[in-house]
Amino acid sequence: MTPMRHIAALLLVVAAAATGARADDYPARPVKIIVPFGPGGPADVFARTVAAELQKSMKQTFVMENRPGAGTTIGTDTVAKAAPDGYTLLVLSGTQTVNETLYGKRPYQLMRDLVPIAPMVDTDLVMVVHPSVPAKNLSELVALAKAKPGTLNYGSSGIGSNYHMAGELLKALTGADIVHVPYKGSTGARNDILSGQIQILFDSVPTMKETIKSGMVRAIGTTGLKRDGQLPDVPTLDEAGAKGFQHTLWLGIMAPAGTPRPIVDRLNKEITTAVNQPSFKQALEKQGAVPLSMSLAEFQAFVQAQVDKWAKVIKDNKIAPIN
Repeated sequence: MTPMRHIAALLLVVAAAATGARADDYPARPVKIIVPFGPGGPADVFARTVAAELQKSMKQTFVMENRPGAGTTIGTDTVAKAAPDGYTLLVLSGTQTVNETLYGKRPYQLMRDLVPIAPMVDTDLVMVVHPSVPAKNLSELVALAKAKPGTLNYGSSGIGSNYHMAGELLKALTGADIVHVPYKGSTGARNDILSGQIQILFDSVPTMKETIKSGMVRAIGTTGLKRDGQLPDVPTLDEAGAKGFQHTLWLGIMAPAGTPRPIVDRLNKEITTAVNQPSFKQALEKQGAVPLSMSLAEFQAFVQAQVDKWAKVIKDNKIAPIN
């Protein structure tokens, strides 16, 4: 290490120690939570719900700031470069764990420059097909995709999105030859599954539930390890034959690396308490989600496992890096 870098490292340790000494007073001023997605989406809505609970329990303002762009890398980089004092936090989703492999020239490394603090919520996706697709279940759909390779298209809200990677995971587990069609957001994909321009779509259960019930699309399977309570008659994809399929839309919180451990521990405790309140659980259930709780060590291991999982899927499916 060069002398200047050694001095900088020492200063960082001293600063962190000084901040840690004041951890009992945390938060003494408003806390900013960066949401690396646009307003109104699931990540934004659920994060705001959790932030409202934290404001009550921690007696301080939690300000949400949307910083979408470049597949979450803009907002994530903002937090990676922020002061490690607990006053700038990041909403984390599976998308950032995908980006560790998908974006070759990121200005940060997720597990080096940020620290996972706590999960918040988890919600299933559902795979649907247009009624014109003759397959009534997953086995028939996979057989059709193999018999007519490259003729079935599945849409997503963009490369690296949860919906895109759900399709890639299905391909990896079943060998189905289906073609990804990325859209600039979910709306176009939803419109095109209804018109039959695309044949397959992964989407959140709350978004698709009524469309499925109306018969405008046909549900093939949900993406959790157990059946979704909102669609109890729809099997999981694992149950339907894609053994090992598990891919939900989960959200958590991260902070810049170097954030004092007492602050990290307190945030884990406060978030865990907030999401497990009965009133909060009921509010989540109405939105088709469930609280997700882990210890600090469990969540850090979970995030690393997600990074490793998607690295393998991207490699196995030969998905080219974005840059």
